[in-house]
Amino acid sequence: MNSHGSKEKCGTPCGLIRRLLIMLYDGVIIVALLMLATAFAMLAGTGNYTAMQDPFYTAYLILVWFAYLAWCWHKGGMTLGMRAWHVCITDETGRRPGWGWCAIRFLTSILSAALAGLGFFWSLIDSEKRTWHDKASRSRLLRCQ
Repeated sequence: MNSHGSKEKCGTPCGLIRRLLIMLYDGVIIVALLMLATAFAMLAGTGNYTAMQDPFYTAYLILVWFAYLAWCWHKGGMTLGMRAWHVCITDETGRRPGWGWCAIRFLTSILSAALAGLGFFWSLIDSEKRTWHDKASRSRLLRCQ
């Protein structure tokens, strides 16, 4: 058993294409979670808010997005998309990242994407296939055998 609680062995750095496929899988899950979060907000009688126009509603949705990713990274070592593509996340010591590092990873991944994806494309020139958010959060995505 590895530090992720499974018999899979993690070790080979994850490449860009696999990362993008993981994001596609997890994107579907995140959209569903955001729709559910919106339904809960509507049931709570919060009114008619629009993401990116109402700061509190936008922060709520970002918190839901972060909660899914951070919970998966910290507690299970992988999101559902990562599980489908046999990828795990570890910190520099081989353990699951802590909550603070998850927050750093989440925030810098937004920056990595917002700057025309440059933070992701960085993995194409990094010797260990790390993105900006891997480096900032001292984490790495590894393919599992």
